[in-house]
Amino acid sequence: MIQILISDELLNGKISNQFNIDIDREELTAKQLIEKRVTLEVENYNKNISEYFNGLVEPLDAEKTLNGYKLKKRQMIDVEKQIYVALAAFQKNGFFILVDEVQIETLDQKINLNPSSKISFVKLTPLIGG
Repeated sequence: MIQILISDELLNGKISNQFNIDIDREELTAKQLIEKRVTLEVENYNKNISEYFNGLVEPLDAEKTLNGYKLKKRQMIDVEKQIYVALAAFQKNGFFILVDEVQIETLDQKINLNPSSKISFVKLTPLIGG
């Protein structure tokens, strides 16, 4: 088991969120990493069902706010649907992943991890009117 620090970053390098995640193997694909991360986020949210969800991608039936994604009504989030949304966002360049400063290009790309690995999810914000 390896504990890895995950950072959410903006394009300017500003870190908006950080947390540790336990990975049970040293090699996994980008798809498996996204699935693991999203599953952890949704499980943590579903334990408390708060007003805001702070995760990689916006859940269905939510709106983006300064405090995270606000669900229109407090409800459990479906893990499978959230994973699907996250994988689609990656494929549509909604965010990209850097592992030890190297960009991950595809969902099937193998990622080799060690205890000092740094994983960054860089969220891209669409231009208004563009």
